[in-house]
Amino acid sequence: MTASDDDRTRMTFTADGPALVEGPLDLVTADGRTIRCDRFLVAVCLCHRSKIYPLCDTSHRRRKRSTRSPG
Repeated sequence: MTASDDDRTRMTFTADGPALVEGPLDLVTADGRTIRCDRFLVAVCLCHRSKIYPLCDTSHRRRKRSTRSPG
C-alpha cells in the first residue's frame, strides 16, 4: 500500500538548524511523552541545545562555528 502525495508528511533537514516537519503532528519523546503540535510547520531540534527540546528554540544560532584550515 502506498500513500498518495496528499497523504505524505514532508520533513526537511536544514543545513545548520532544525528539521522542519509539516504539521500538525504528535511528537513522541524517548520517555513516552506525547507533544501535540498544531502548527502548520514544526521545527524539531537536532542539536539538543534547545530549552524546549525536542522543539527548536533557535539555540543552534548561538553556537560558534569552528573554522578549519584546509589540508
